[in-house]
Amino acid sequence: MKFILSSVVLLLSTILHAISLDEVVAKALEKSPSLEAIQYRLQASRLDTQASGQFANPILSLSDNNLDKDQAMSRSTISFQQKLAFYGKRESLEKIAFAQEGVLNESLEKAKVSLVNAIKEQAYTIWELEELYKTIEEYVHITKQNIELFESYTAMADDQHMGIMSAELTLSDLRIQSTTLEAQIDTAYARLAYLTAFKVEDLRMNLVVWDLPSEESFQEALQSNKDLALREKEIVKSRAMADSAELDNYPDVNLLASYDYRENFDNFWTFGVGVTLPVYGTEDYKEESARAVALSAQSVKEDTKVAVSSEFRSAYVQMKSAYTIYHIVHDEALPQIEHMFELTNSSISTGGDLFKYIDILVKKLKLEQKSIAAVAMYNRSMAKIEALSGETE
Repeated sequence: MKFILSSVVLLLSTILHAISLDEVVAKALEKSPSLEAIQYRLQASRLDTQASGQFANPILSLSDNNLDKDQAMSRSTISFQQKLAFYGKRESLEKIAFAQEGVLNESLEKAKVSLVNAIKEQAYTIWELEELYKTIEEYVHITKQNIELFESYTAMADDQHMGIMSAELTLSDLRIQSTTLEAQIDTAYARLAYLTAFKVEDLRMNLVVWDLPSEESFQEALQSNKDLALREKEIVKSRAMADSAELDNYPDVNLLASYDYRENFDNFWTFGVGVTLPVYGTEDYKEESARAVALSAQSVKEDTKVAVSSEFRSAYVQMKSAYTIYHIVHDEALPQIEHMFELTNSSISTGGDLFKYIDILVKKLKLEQKSIAAVAMYNRSMAKIEALSGETE
């Protein structure tokens, strides 16, 4: 009765103070420093985009000489120089800046997906550890009850001592497992706090194993993969850089104007035009290099497609394995265990063989542990597939 009462109190306390996984994810997306860092870089990129289409700064200079003022060559000169980029060059720089902004946008989305997936995986690990802990504590309670029950028969049956000692060893092992799980749970919550950027003390979840979807049902969603979207943006950027490098082969124009002041002679204006001469082939090398980078970006995208397909297949196989294990435990193994308990109940109630009962109890515990692990693996695998599909919820 005391055990049941404490369990009810613990349950009510958990319900009042616990936070759901959806709430954890939502708060983490708002508070994450890593996402904030990308957002600031994105803000900087937008400012770079605005600046990319501007003209180059003009050059204003003033010069003088030490000739006598009565000489015609004596003058003070103020000059102005403005570089005019070849037609399309400024627009090409804007395209590069817009493409970089697109890359950062996709990087932000990818980071969100990765963060949500990491939080889910950690949350499911916490659920698994807590479920294992609750199960162990339940078996600790049951084992203690059986030890007390069988101790009442020791005065009449000396052969029960070995069974009681065996049960006590089992109890010690359960307590060791319980203590280990407590430490693992604290560690898991600390890891979750790092991922979410705030302290989570109680996480409310109810994980189950749903029906197993077909592989084909996920294929359309995988087209929204954020890694592929990021690779596509990188291709757009590399092509924009290649186009800009091609335009660098064309000369820019420099407009020059100066005004010369002479104290004892007439003042005069000077006008001129200058052009850059790409005669050494440097621009050609840079263009070829940019084209190679664009081809490399395309190859990286194809490699990413293969990687995404492989990761999906791996996650789906794990989910299918967890689904199968769960149903083996619940549809086949646990019913057999319950039948074994029914066969031993009558002898246990009269002080029968404690060895057999504890053995069956341990078998049931291991099956329930496998069931908990299967549920956690099923949901972790589903979270991985959702991440591959670009989900952030």
